[in-house]
Amino acid sequence: MKIALLQSSVSSNKKQNLANAAKLARQAKSMGAEAAILPEMFSCPYENEYFPLFAEKKGGECYSALKEIAISNSLLLIGGSIPEKDGNHLYNTSFVFSPEGKELAFHRKAHLFDVDIKGGQRFKESDAFTAGDKVTTFEYAGHRFGLAICFDIRFPELIKTMTLQGAEAIFIPAAFNMTTGPLHWELLFRSRAMDNQLFTIGCAPARNVNGKYVSFANSIICDPWGRIVANAGVEENVLVYDINLDEISQVRSQIPSLSARRPELYKL
Repeated sequence: MKIALLQSSVSSNKKQNLANAAKLARQAKSMGAEAAILPEMFSCPYENEYFPLFAEKKGGECYSALKEIAISNSLLLIGGSIPEKDGNHLYNTSFVFSPEGKELAFHRKAHLFDVDIKGGQRFKESDAFTAGDKVTTFEYAGHRFGLAICFDIRFPELIKTMTLQGAEAIFIPAAFNMTTGPLHWELLFRSRAMDNQLFTIGCAPARNVNGKYVSFANSIICDPWGRIVANAGVEENVLVYDINLDEISQVRSQIPSLSARRPELYKL
């Protein structure tokens, strides 16, 4: 399956961000992509003050634009994430659409980014968002995939649960910053891929050094061995990589860490 990382630039203009996402998706399709993933908050600056201003209900402008992008380019589209309004709550939500425009899944970020790093990043996502409460997987083309958002990747039990539900690749829209990115971006994607012997696919916004929140970028794909097989760098970029899902069974047969699990040892 040819996967496109749509490492888009993000501005404070929602319509411009949606138009840019559509442009990058067309480019990806011209490069042979069958699936594409956008970054976390691809339509909105990653700042608490913007989240309520850009928030919309399911079925709104962003949702409709993502559905149209999937249909017009005949792509499986992992629609990054947007601020979703539901009643009195805001969620950091990712929607997935089939090439026919059918919603296949949605995930509300379960682990919110609340950090205060001495000499580095301070951010409290829970000031704006409510945490989701579900593990999200979906079926497409005879395969099962997992869906998580950014900080979720730090919780190995979440990714393991998806794996035990049959996931062969985990899609993770994300926006690591210039403190956590250099330290942990590659480490986490490689570790979750190696731990679970599957593909991890992360897409971040392009880096804007003039922004208040600076994305580490470096959108990434890791294979079931834990190797980095694709990296999009720091500029706005469309990178297409052909993942071979047959590799998963090959790796698992050679190092049977999943089938040799001893769940009776892990009494939490």
